[in-house]
Amino acid sequence: MALVNPHGGGNLKPLLLEGEDLIAEVQRARTYPKVKVSSREKGDIIMLGIGGFTPLDGFMNHADWQGVCDSMTLTNGLFWPIPITLSTDKPSSDSISLGSHIALIDPDDGSILATMQVSEKYSIDKAHECASVFGTNDLAHPGVKMVMAQGEVNLSGTVKVLSQGGFPQKYGAMFKTPKQTRELFKELGWSKVAAFQTRNPMHRSHEYLAKVAIEVCDGVLIHSLLGNLKPGDIPAEVRTHAIIALTKNYFVAKTVVQAGYPLDMRYAGPREALLHALFRQNYGCSHQIVGRDHAGVGSYYGPFDAHHIFDKIPKGALETEAMKIDISFWCYKCGGMASGRTCPHTDADRLQVSGTQLRKMLSEGAEVPAEFSRPEVLEILRKYYAGLDNDEKGK
Repeated sequence: MALVNPHGGGNLKPLLLEGEDLIAEVQRARTYPKVKVSSREKGDIIMLGIGGFTPLDGFMNHADWQGVCDSMTLTNGLFWPIPITLSTDKPSSDSISLGSHIALIDPDDGSILATMQVSEKYSIDKAHECASVFGTNDLAHPGVKMVMAQGEVNLSGTVKVLSQGGFPQKYGAMFKTPKQTRELFKELGWSKVAAFQTRNPMHRSHEYLAKVAIEVCDGVLIHSLLGNLKPGDIPAEVRTHAIIALTKNYFVAKTVVQAGYPLDMRYAGPREALLHALFRQNYGCSHQIVGRDHAGVGSYYGPFDAHHIFDKIPKGALETEAMKIDISFWCYKCGGMASGRTCPHTDADRLQVSGTQLRKMLSEGAEVPAEFSRPEVLEILRKYYAGLDNDEKGK
């Protein structure tokens, strides 16, 4: 069997230039007006560059923004669950002519990430986007806060990507493009691949989810977010080492591939679960593991809202399917990890295992039960927390 097709049914569409085309565009970019992008926009640019957002060719115009907000479709009818937009302030927008080119600047080091030919300038109803995508306008929601802090004007147009933003240099082989994961899956003889989304080190519940998927798939892509997180989350470098320790000691060889992708979290819950499935399709994954409160934050979403949303999208909107798994926990009577579908016992017999609880125990220097995390993982995490000051531990 073959891997799933890239989204849209065609080939991968990476926008990153190479060779002489790259050299020539870099020279031209130095003469263009500069627009500094946000961290979230930087991640989106890199995903456009590596083909993770196939088949987009740039940032969305107003009609596509409206269609994505209201019906999760672009004007050409293609399914897309979250707007991919670029914003700037009004004075900067006023200085940019339609049809002109701009250079998009890395917020971290000031280098040129990409160029864009501006086809449209438009304002949006930010409250409408937040209500559509996040289901709330509460500024305490980190995704809402991010959208409301955007510039007043969105710029749309086709993009030429010139850089991968330092991710390959920082993360090495951990940073993989869709082309690379597809090639690796083919080398391993995989066609049925489940993606496991994580922004945390993997505890016993995560391990259980991945192993359930391995039972019915050829393998699992443990796909870690490498972009920005909320305060208190554990950095990608620490996560990577912890996941390596886990998979080396507790998984069968050649059943797991670990990789990272460059996006910031949006914390959009159900809609972000759909976006994860969409770009995992581009990475070659036939399934997306969807557990409890996927991509959620606080209490904004129900524990299974991300399950239900896959039942509401049109048939065929995505080739990548949701692998829905119930809340998992350690059951003392079962003597191991279980879920509500497999364990007949009561809450009194169960230990709920969550990343939030694990981080709290580690930050407070408390003992962590063996049912929560493997000792090799805990050793790495304890070293990380030992190096933090008290303010950082309390975030």
